[in-house]
This record gives sequence, structure tokens and C-alpha cells, in this order.
Amino acid sequence: MLKNFPIIAIAVIMVGAVVGGVFGHRSDAAAEEGGVTKEMIVKQLREADKVVMDNYAGQPALEDLTEGSIQGMLWTLDPHSSFFNRRELKKLDEEQSSQFYGIGVSIFQHRDGVYVQSVVPGTPAEKAGLRYGDKFMTVEGKDATEWSASEVSKNVRGERGKPVKLTVARAGIKDPVPFEIVRGGVPLPSIRNYFMLPNGTGYVALTGGFQQTTSDELTEAINELKKQGMKSLILDLRNNPGGLLEQAVDVVSKFIPSGQTVVSVKTGRFGQNRDLPAIGGEVETMPLVVMINGGSASASEIVAGAIQDYDRGVLVGSDSFGKGLVQRIFRLPYGTGLTLTTARYYTPFGRSLQRDYSSGSIYDYYTHMEDAEDNNGNAIPKPEGVPVKTANGRVLYGGRGIEPDVKVDAIKDPQKKARVNEEAFFFVRQLVAGKIPGFETFKNDKQSFVNVVRPGDFAVSDKLFDAFVKFALADKESQLNEASVDEIAAYARSRIREELATANYSSEAGFQVLMENDPQVAKAIESMPEASKLVASAGLFGQR
Repeated sequence: MLKNFPIIAIAVIMVGAVVGGVFGHRSDAAAEEGGVTKEMIVKQLREADKVVMDNYAGQPALEDLTEGSIQGMLWTLDPHSSFFNRRELKKLDEEQSSQFYGIGVSIFQHRDGVYVQSVVPGTPAEKAGLRYGDKFMTVEGKDATEWSASEVSKNVRGERGKPVKLTVARAGIKDPVPFEIVRGGVPLPSIRNYFMLPNGTGYVALTGGFQQTTSDELTEAINELKKQGMKSLILDLRNNPGGLLEQAVDVVSKFIPSGQTVVSVKTGRFGQNRDLPAIGGEVETMPLVVMINGGSASASEIVAGAIQDYDRGVLVGSDSFGKGLVQRIFRLPYGTGLTLTTARYYTPFGRSLQRDYSSGSIYDYYTHMEDAEDNNGNAIPKPEGVPVKTANGRVLYGGRGIEPDVKVDAIKDPQKKARVNEEAFFFVRQLVAGKIPGFETFKNDKQSFVNVVRPGDFAVSDKLFDAFVKFALADKESQLNEASVDEIAAYARSRIREELATANYSSEAGFQVLMENDPQVAKAIESMPEASKLVASAGLFGQR
């Protein structure tokens, strides 16, 4: 879990921290508390800085000291008030605009380096000829073989119109392949995929944060699925870290009538409390299931909380992150900035979204993604919370995030499946390069960017699966044996099919294959009759 902490923290801070239209008042009064004045504190800081600069055994990096000081100060307030250096603030601005400048690849970190998982159609990477399975070797002459995915991403992003030189290792080719790619605009959509599931159920993956285009993207997805016969909807908010407040309000407004409160924003200190209502427009009345998990935070929780308060839909999955603090961006000199908590979010019925952060470390707070356990593996009781009752008599609790109506346990034995995931990628990488004996017809040099997989596409035959098992057993780094592969053979077949769909079609197509076997999606489909009952009884849409 430790290695995942920075990813979790940065995602929730950088994406879930930002809202518009919440303003506070500054107070420049020289407050005195406990006999310590502002002047005393400033003098202490100056003296401490001088001691460090004059006496430290080494050359202190002044910029790092400054960033650390500001961040330490902010984290004494709460876990979401944060400092952003120039690079981080620029990235935040790009993500809010739903576009950044780079080369246009989805990348994934495997056991021996960072690989291209998919290229984005119409981007510089696609035009230059990068492809699935390419391994990053160098970027701008620097050895990238031991970089993390975030390091590769940071180095290939840059100023629009500026070239980046890189080399990749390509399956079936002995020497590294060089590229010089001119950076351009790369879309960063909120909705990565949508498609039809059985029984007229549409599925929308709103997993890429809440950005300036989120509401429009959702409207487009719903309209397209309606053309395909959608009668009910699964809205997947899992691992969506949040984003723009107004976009969360717009999303909820698609499912509840105009004028109903979506979220309450309460400052407490300055008394600028306000209720944000649903905006006008056509309201969808189809049965709705919303999926959440421990990575669903901030704006995602606003959406899920409003849907749950009004009995508008069924929530399926696991407990959300529990971020109900509102941050405003303050721009600082030299391209830096900070986000400062200025208010708190509450659901329409008054539930606080924020879980407790008064005890424990920042690490404990950010790694509390699911139900917490003590050192003996026993569940730690949740805070009691403040109960509220919906119109249908359901009792919900504030102060501990959003809890689903239908809880689905996380997939067990992730280590064994992670090994299969790795091996499926390396197998398909060789397969589409035409390097698996007897399966040369699988060779494919370019993704077609098809987003939807039909039932018969990329079926894994027994012969192909046997070839995979042979490949995995011959790979000493796989740590797999015949018995372990047989034990999860169905899962392994699904992963091979997912990689084949990605390599031939797109990462969105591969994602669809994974969702076909996702137990939480299966439970969401199973919960649709209950969602239908809620629509009929909620009374939000008048006579039906």
C-alpha cells in the first residue's frame, strides 16, 4: 500500500480539491493566540531558515525548503489544503480544461519498465507510429528504463509545438526504434467509454474527473445509448477523484428536477452558506445505478450523495473516500499556488461528506480507501455519524463518506491475478508482433480505434490459451505454475481477451471486456429492478 500512497494522495488533492465560486474573506489582523504573536512566528521562521542555510552539512535546496515549509503549514490545517509548485499547478490547469499538451499515449508500468498501452487517435503519437507494447528506453537522451509511469508522463509532456526525442523497444525488432514527436493537444475526457450491457442497460464510465466538458460528455453518451435501446443506466464513478463543483451539479441535474438542492456549501466561519440547486433542462427518469468505491471522492460523492438522498437510484460498490472539504485555488508568485479549505460539502439532507482526519497521519488518511482494520485484521468501527432518513425511510449517516446501498466485496487474491495480468500483456505483445509460433495471423501493426467489442470478438480458443500457458511457464519472472494458472483460468482468458481488444482496437475496447466480468458491474445489473422501484416511489417526476 505504501507505494500507492503518493498516487492516491496526488489524485485526490489535485483533482478533487478544486471548486469555483466559493470565496472567503482575508483577515490581516495580527491575531494573538496563547501569547504567541504573528511577529514572533515570522522571526522564528527567519532564524530557523538562517540556521539551516549556515550550518547544514550539505547544500540545501532553497526551493525544496520553501515548498516543504508551506506544505507542512497547510497540512496542519487539514489533509486537502496543499501547495502546488509550477509544474503541478500547470498540470492542474490542464486537467481542468480537459486537454493537455503531450504526445497522446496511454502508458502502463509493468515489471521491467513503462510501455505504451494504447495511442490516442489523431494525436502526435498515433501519427508518428507509436503502438501497443512499445517500451520506453530513452526520453530526450535520458535513460527511461527504470522510470515510473509518472516520470515518463512528466517528461513527454511539454510545450505545444516543441519536439520530444525518444526511443522505444519494439517486440520483434532488435534495435531500439527512434522517434521525434512534436507535442500537441491531447484530449483528457471525463468519460472514457460507454456501451450497452444486456437487457437494455447502458453503461457510462465517468471515471476521468469532473472537468469543464463533463456534463456535455454525459449528455452525448446518454443520447447515443438511447439510440441503441437503453432503458436503464449504470453510471460508474469508481476511482473518480472529483473536480469542478459546477459540473457535479450539472450531472445531478440530469436526474432530479430543477430547483431541488444538489449540495450545500457551508463556510462556518464567514456565514456564506448556500444551497446549490439542480439547473433546468430535460430530466432523465430511467432507472439508475451509481457505482462508487474508495477512489470516488469530492464531486463524485456530491453526485452519489444527492442520488442517494432523493432515493433516485441505487448505489453499488464500496465506501467512498470521504472528502467533503472545499478548496479554493490561490495563485502565488512565480507560477505557484495553493489550495485552501474554505468550506464544507453537505448532501441535500444535511450529511457531511467529510470523514474524520483528527487522528492518525496523512498516510493513514490517504490509504484509508476501504473499510479500516486494526493490526489483528479486525474491522475498526466507523464513526457513529449523524443519521438522516430519506423519504422512503432509509437511514443514512453523515461524517463517513458515502456508503453504498448494495455493498460488493473487493476481488480477492490480487497478487495472483496481478501476475496473470502481467503475463497476459507480455504474451499479447509478442502475439500481435507475430512472434508466437503457430499464431502468426494475429500479427497487427496498428490499432483501429474501435471502442465497442462484440460478443464474438477476440475469443480465446483452447489452442491459444495453451500457448499462453506454455509462454507463462517458460517465463521465469512470471512466478506462475500450471496449477496456479488452472485455478484462475477463466480470469486469465478474460485478461488475454482484454489485451487483444486493446492491442487491436483501443484501450476503451479492452476496458469493456474487463467490465463484462466485473463482479460489481454484475451486481449493478442485478440491482436494476430495485432502481426501478425507487423511480416509481421517489415522487420527483410527478405522475407516471
